[in-house]
Amino acid sequence: MSNKTQPSDASVEEFLASVEPERRRLEGERLLHLMTEVTGDTAVMWGPSMVGFGSYHYRYATGREGDMFKVGFSPRKAQLSLYGLKDDSRADALLAQLGPHTTGAGCVYVKKLDDLDEGVLRHLVTIGYSRADLYEAS
Repeated sequence: MSNKTQPSDASVEEFLASVEPERRRLEGERLLHLMTEVTGDTAVMWGPSMVGFGSYHYRYATGREGDMFKVGFSPRKAQLSLYGLKDDSRADALLAQLGPHTTGAGCVYVKKLDDLDEGVLRHLVTIGYSRADLYEAS
């Protein structure tokens, strides 16, 4: 079984232009700029609402495998979902300095981008994007 979330040729800019409310759209545009700058990579749409940078292949012991972006975000109405920022041993200490957020299984949820420490966010993106264990052979 493979991951349901796949990269597409959909336009990141068109997706972000359609995001409501306006505050979320503006935050999405800011995250696009920040993550592009930090990763040096081009953003790609994954599924209908996730913007991702880079990709890696995973394979679980169960046999499930697929591809996923290294870091990314989704500007959802209730909150921003930030992906790939919490799965490194250095992330806990940095997350404590990030600003108001909650975490889920694979993401960091943020209600307001302006409440975050941008330097800490940039550091988390750098770590998430460059994690060596993403590339280990399975």
